[in-house]
Amino acid sequence: MNVRFPRQNARHPLRVALAAALSALALAPLSEAAAQAAPPPQEKGPAAADAMLHALEVQYPTPYRVMEAAEVKAVLDRVFAYLDRVTPAEVVDPRGAPVTDFARADPDAVLKPGDFRLTSYEWGVTYTGMLAAGAATGDRRYLDYVNKRHDLLARLTKAYYPAVRADADRARAPIKSFLNPHALDDAGALCHSFLKAKVAGATVDYTQMIGICGDFVTKREYRLLDGTLARGGPDGKGGHKMRPLPDTLWLDDMFMGVPTMAYLGKTTGQRTYYDDAVNQVLQFSKRMFNPKLGIYMHGYVEGMRDHPELHWARANGWAVMSMVEVLEVLPKAHPGYNAVLDQLRAHIKGLAAYQTREGFWHQLIDRNETYQETSATAIYTYAIARAVNRGYVEPQMYGPMANLAWNAVAGKVTAEGQIEGICVGTGMAFDPAFYAYRPTSVKAAHGYGPALLAGAEIIEMNRKYKFGLNDSGLMYQGVR
Repeated sequence: MNVRFPRQNARHPLRVALAAALSALALAPLSEAAAQAAPPPQEKGPAAADAMLHALEVQYPTPYRVMEAAEVKAVLDRVFAYLDRVTPAEVVDPRGAPVTDFARADPDAVLKPGDFRLTSYEWGVTYTGMLAAGAATGDRRYLDYVNKRHDLLARLTKAYYPAVRADADRARAPIKSFLNPHALDDAGALCHSFLKAKVAGATVDYTQMIGICGDFVTKREYRLLDGTLARGGPDGKGGHKMRPLPDTLWLDDMFMGVPTMAYLGKTTGQRTYYDDAVNQVLQFSKRMFNPKLGIYMHGYVEGMRDHPELHWARANGWAVMSMVEVLEVLPKAHPGYNAVLDQLRAHIKGLAAYQTREGFWHQLIDRNETYQETSATAIYTYAIARAVNRGYVEPQMYGPMANLAWNAVAGKVTAEGQIEGICVGTGMAFDPAFYAYRPTSVKAAHGYGPALLAGAEIIEMNRKYKFGLNDSGLMYQGVR
């Protein structure tokens, strides 16, 4: 027997009204109260003793909430005040008297001593952090900090470069490491800061400085046969530099050179610079990225069968930051754009698996017995938040992670504006002890620029997207 049900009238008024109501409910944004509320209990009678245990207050070691923009700026302002005080933009003679006239290039003049060096690669990152903080907060002091120091470096370059170029071995200058670079550390990050400032409209004349550092990064730094930036090249005496071995790749150099290449493409319009930047990202990644773990090894020695696969946190930071900087200016029509984007996504996904419950990442990412390190955590905060802001990764997945990481970094900023938990300068090694026992110091310059970058990008992310507690968990709650 075939049973036939009576046909429903799809246009019945009650059915139409019900469908419209359900559609409106599905499309309407949840109010904050509704988004945070758990479903009401359906049972009748007194509540069981365990009914509200899920709502007990939790004692999180790192604040588990979104920091308001004013709170973030207060942290950045403490860092700024400290850095402005301890990095004077002055030149002095041997007696300590100020030198302001550079018409005669006094070979005995030096930059006035402070806690940090104005021409180190770490300070190249700090200048970019100041630019970002100024843009995010609207506070001109951050931009003025950069302009004042960049202008001083430009004037010193004009005064001292002729003598250094004429006799690099014997000439003396307050910024000789920049005027006569021997490694990417001497030129790359500074050049990146000059180029970013120029793109942002800074009034400093960067022509001569970009010529010096851009030429070194793109033409003079040693490379492997396929063009990959490397250390341990010829020493000029028939041998090789031991850095630490011939033909060694340091993951750090993805940042020390590659963003400069991309920004030279932006400022000159020459595609060859973009091509070089893309090739560097892909060639470093082919050798050094572990796709199973989603993270990079720190060092690689060309020609060896096995390599020291130690996943140092800050080096992974330089890599992920390099990719977001390249994508910032790489044209989407470039044939390598999607490959770089895919690599960035793979790296961020890999890093996500290793964030600790306090919001940090370990000094050796996949070794929980090593300490939680601040500079790498700040770099990841910046890169992940930037990736969220640019639509490279989903805010639902990565926004809460970035907010937790920022809160962890902010907790390391002292009342005086110093930052704790920063690993000091670190070379490359073949054993875990080297990395695990590297000291930390508030005078390690590597963490200040990343902290500024992180705070600035968190302000931008939380200005664009809303995050809040939903049934006790920190969750994405939509576009503002």
